[in-house]
Amino acid sequence: MALATRTDNGNAVRKPPPKRSFWGSTIGKKVVMAVSGLIMLGYLVAHVMGNLKVFFGPSEFNEYGHWLRTMGAPILHEEWALWIVRVVLLAAVVAHAVSAYQLSKRDIKARPNKYAHQRKRASYATRTMRWGGVIVALFIVWHILDLTTLTVNENAQPGRPYENVVATFSTWYGNVIYITAMLAIGLHVRHGFWSAAQTLGVGSASRDRVLKIVANGLALVLTAGFIAVPVAVMTGVVS
Repeated sequence: MALATRTDNGNAVRKPPPKRSFWGSTIGKKVVMAVSGLIMLGYLVAHVMGNLKVFFGPSEFNEYGHWLRTMGAPILHEEWALWIVRVVLLAAVVAHAVSAYQLSKRDIKARPNKYAHQRKRASYATRTMRWGGVIVALFIVWHILDLTTLTVNENAQPGRPYENVVATFSTWYGNVIYITAMLAIGLHVRHGFWSAAQTLGVGSASRDRVLKIVANGLALVLTAGFIAVPVAVMTGVVS
């Protein structure tokens, strides 16, 4: 809102409102949210490719788990590269969550009264993203305790990722938690990818259809790829 001041002759002069920083602006927060989301999407693509190695047996999957800790060698010490990935990913998750929360608060503040006729599609997408984000955040905590620190994995074998994956998905609750989270991630990717494209200026009337196809395809492939692992353990394909 512009502020009014008075000059020596008594005339009122309106000062322009103070400029907001990049982070302080709505578009800035949307850009941060879009870029951090794409970083996490890249991680998910790499992660699902690694997970699918479980179908090649314990030897190859455990070797992959060992490689994660030694990648970057001999230039980097053991687990340095892995910790760099973790720090970047954590920064992306925090930036994504904070920008989403602040944008949501700003949106509510700007429109305190509910519309008489809400657009069902927009409302559905908003609810999906919000609740999906909460589910995914809780899952990340559980997933780290389960397969990284092995805190909640009852039959964990340190240094044996294949056996630990089988142990997790040999329990009903491990399957329920994981599959629920993967469905939430799929919905999040489906809407988030398209939204990020719009924010970063990639979207247009002529490209929207292609972007939506890509978003749906990514969501489907990622969801199917992740869920394939617990299903394989449940059916005995992986044991």
